[in-house]
Amino acid sequence: MRTIVSVLGICSLAVSVVVFAAPAAAPMTVTQAKAQRAEAESENALIAQANKAETAHDWPGAEAALKQLTAMDPGHWQYSQALGDAELREGKYEEAVQSYEAALRLAVKDKLKETRQAMATMYTNQGNAYLKMHKEDEALASYTKAASLSDKPGTAYFNLCATYYNLGKTDQALSACDKAIAADPAKADAYFIKGSVLMSNATVETGGKTTYPPGTVEALQMYMKLAPTGPHASDVQQMLDFIDGKSD
Repeated sequence: MRTIVSVLGICSLAVSVVVFAAPAAAPMTVTQAKAQRAEAESENALIAQANKAETAHDWPGAEAALKQLTAMDPGHWQYSQALGDAELREGKYEEAVQSYEAALRLAVKDKLKETRQAMATMYTNQGNAYLKMHKEDEALASYTKAASLSDKPGTAYFNLCATYYNLGKTDQALSACDKAIAADPAKADAYFIKGSVLMSNATVETGGKTTYPPGTVEALQMYMKLAPTGPHASDVQQMLDFIDGKSD
């Protein structure tokens, strides 16, 4: 029986941007300077409020502050990203998807390497939100984009692996698992899925002998090596015992 595997959870970045009044191209009046400083101080206060709420896991409080920040400065993609993180943790999946989409539309214009990694995180979280809404095709598309952007795509490939596996698409799951293992050889659950898929592809030869695809035992043994007390350890041990003929 196929075991449902969880994708990896929320990847979050705290809002830590501090806003200062930028020098103007032309001299400002005293009134204009005061207004600009007041706006910057207000933005900084909201950032502090959002960070405090996030530290306390007060996601509604973080959401409220971040909504004000996105309204105050809609061109600041980090605010929309952090808003999506808060909404995702609140279970507001549709809102989170939209917040990430808004952040991604802005972030794509930024060519910095760090921004590409932030985009990979956003696509991962967006995929998690889609999965919660049972929109598997959209989740797979988001995870695929995350893998293409990330310098360390192990998480994105594993999420693809787990989602395909849970959908019963074993060929795609196996391919994604191999990519996850190549990117992160210590990802135990990728070996579990790989071993499970390979075991399901066993063939029974004339005379009743069962032949397992190459790599089946090795994948299962690697899971036990990496996660001897992991959530799938009992299942994996049963599979190994079955292959060894120790159980019926």
